[in-house]
Parts: sequence; C-alpha cells; structure tokens
Amino acid sequence: MELKQIKNSTSSMILQFSIPSIIAMLLTSWITVADGFFMGNYVGKEAIAAVNLGLPIVYLYLGVGLMVSIGGVAIAGMALGAGDRETGNQVFRQTIALTLFLSAGISVLIGFGFGPMLRILHADGRVIAYFQEYYRIMLLELPIMVVNSSLGMFIRGEGSPRYFMKVTILNVLLNILLDYLFAGCFHKGAAGIAAASLISAAVSLLFLLYYFWKKARIYRLGKFRFSGEVCVQALLNGSSEFIGEISTGITMFAYNFVIMRQIGVDGVTAFTIVGYTAYAFSMVIVGFGQGSSPLISFCYGAGENMLASDIRKRTNRYVFGAGAAVFLLMALSADWYGGLFVKNEHVAGMVRSGILIFMFSFFFSGINAITSFYFTAVGKAAESAAISFSRGLVVLLACIFTLPALFGMTGVWLAAPVTEAATLIITGGLLSRESLREA
Repeated sequence: MELKQIKNSTSSMILQFSIPSIIAMLLTSWITVADGFFMGNYVGKEAIAAVNLGLPIVYLYLGVGLMVSIGGVAIAGMALGAGDRETGNQVFRQTIALTLFLSAGISVLIGFGFGPMLRILHADGRVIAYFQEYYRIMLLELPIMVVNSSLGMFIRGEGSPRYFMKVTILNVLLNILLDYLFAGCFHKGAAGIAAASLISAAVSLLFLLYYFWKKARIYRLGKFRFSGEVCVQALLNGSSEFIGEISTGITMFAYNFVIMRQIGVDGVTAFTIVGYTAYAFSMVIVGFGQGSSPLISFCYGAGENMLASDIRKRTNRYVFGAGAAVFLLMALSADWYGGLFVKNEHVAGMVRSGILIFMFSFFFSGINAITSFYFTAVGKAAESAAISFSRGLVVLLACIFTLPALFGMTGVWLAAPVTEAATLIITGGLLSRESLREA
C-alpha cells in the first residue's frame, strides 16, 4: 500500500480492497441463508423462528469480536502508515489472542442463560427444543467464527484480500454441502445444521492459520508483549462497532419479544425470512467498510486527512447505489421470495406485504454505517459510537415498541426505515462539524 497509488487511483483502490471483502461477507451471509433454507424445508418453520430467537447471542459474539478486531486493525494500520512495522505486528498478535480469550469466555457464560431467555420470549415446546439443539453446538462454532473474521481483517490489511475470499468460498461451499448431507440426507435436524457450521468454520481456521505461518509478509503469529494501553485504545476505538452489534442484539431481542406477543411464531418466521436479505445487504456495507477502513487509516496516519475524507465520500456513493440495486431486485422477486423458505401461505403473505417497506431503509443505512466506519478508522470513537448508538438502539427501540402497537406487522416493517432516516440527520450533523474542524 502506497500513498501515491491511493491518490492516483482512489476509486480503483477502494474497489480493489472492498470487492473481495464484499464477496467474502456475502458468502458468509449465504451460510445463514442456506441454514434458513434447509431449516425451513427439512426441519420446519418453528426451527427458523428458534434460530432467530437466538440471534442476540450471535450479535454478542460479533460485537466483542468486531470491537477488538476493528480497533486493533485501525491501530495496526496507522502504525504501518507511520512506518512502525514492529508495533503493527505486536498489535496483530495481541488482537487475535484477546479475541479468542473473550469469545471463549462468552461461550462459557451463555451456556447458563438459555432457560431465562426462552422464558422471557414465551417460546413454546417445539421452538425451545430446536433452539437448544442448535445453539448448544453453535457455542463451539461462534468463537471460531469470530477468530476467523479477525484473522481475515488482518489479511485484508496486509493487502491480500483475495486469499480470505478464497477461504470464505471454501467455507460456504463446505457448509452448504454438509447442510444438505446432515439435514437433507441423514435427517439430523437443527443439530446437523449447527454441526455443518462448526466443521466448516474449523476447516477455514486451518487455512487462515496456514496463511500467517507461511505466506504473511507483515503480520506473523508468535509471542507478543501485552500492552494495556493498546488494549484500552483498541477497545475504545472499536467501541462503536461493539455498540452497533450489541444494539442489534438488543433490538433483535425486542423485535422477537414484540412479535411473539402480538403476532406469534408466524410473525417471527416472516421477519426472519426478510431479515436474510437485510443481513446480506448489511454484509455488503460491512465489506465496503472493511475494505475502505485500512485505506482511510493509512491516509489519516500519513497526514492526508482530505484524502481520507474523499475515500469516505466515494464509498458512500457506492453503498447508496448498492442499496438502490437490492431494493429494485427485491421489488421484482418479492412474490416468490417467501415461498422459497417455507411452504406456508400465511407466512409467505406476510413477507410479500412487508419486504419492500422494510428495505426502504437500504437507501439510508449504508451511508450511516460507512460514516461510522470512517470515524472509527481515524480514531474518533465518540462520533462513530453516536451513529451506531442512534441507528442500533435508541431510535430503533423507540420504533419497535411504538410502531407495531399502532400498525401491527406493518409497524414492524416500518421500524427500520424510520430509524435509518432519523439517524441520517445525526450523521449529517457530525460530518458538518468534522468539515468545520478541517477547514
């Protein structure tokens, strides 16, 4: 990575770093979609609902993993931009070790919390059985998933995004194959689908570790000197991502709580099916964010603040275009999309009636998220956290508890676009203040 190259080919550099990341993240989302397909077609609609009820657990892992990893990648990237390669490598080693330690600790704690969570949500017998069957295995898979994601960020930061993309392709293909074998052929149900995820993640981890043992040019595995200052700085710098993911987990819990009480299991299933597309689009946003962040950190560390800002603006234009494209695609396919996952006309009808309302949020969410990534990449955690806190918790929770009470399931679909539109106002204010500081 060279400053002159970024200046001369800004757009192509953004795409060069982002497209492999987007592909990798989309492929990761397809694992979730494939799990949902096999759950719905080989286990039942209650199994889809059960998996969705446990998504707050997944977001807890993602929140901790992203907080440590993105914060660490930003510090390492700025160190490399300043020419301090040794510090960057030490930050890498500490980040991976801390990610593993924290995610394993979460698995131990979560194992004791299944019962209270299901009682609060008023889950019934079949949903409870599927939930426990699936997530007891996923407690082993999720720490591996988090470590894999962290290793992938550093591979991209080193300038080898295609390697991580290839590993992700392997992960997806293996996961889908094992889903088919375990659920479709051997009829192992929800446990079989969870086992497919665990095996795929473990195989991917081996290939990622091989990269750092044999191929890495900058970041190498090995001993490190733990730095409390770097740890605190990384956690603070990645705090917005933690807030974003934890807020998503909290709001997902709130969604499930409200839908289960007002609509029932069919409502949760319909919301989950629409959520697959929303999750896939969020992976596009994250891919652009992870692809542009090393460039932004490098430029900012080199004193090129305006160039870092230009990268943000160009990336925002890309995610807006992506949101418009996904909205148009789903408008053309809304009639058959729900039936792809369940053979239940009531659930499919809910999906058809709400999917475009929900996806109107895509016109705003990308800009909000990329701006949050930008503030994190330049070390301005407070501004990043303000955006994440607004779109992921405060405004969204208010919408979840008011709009469904007023408009039923339509209110559920309206919560996301109303939240993102309101957050866009906050985002614009923070960027205006940033421009005044730089002037």
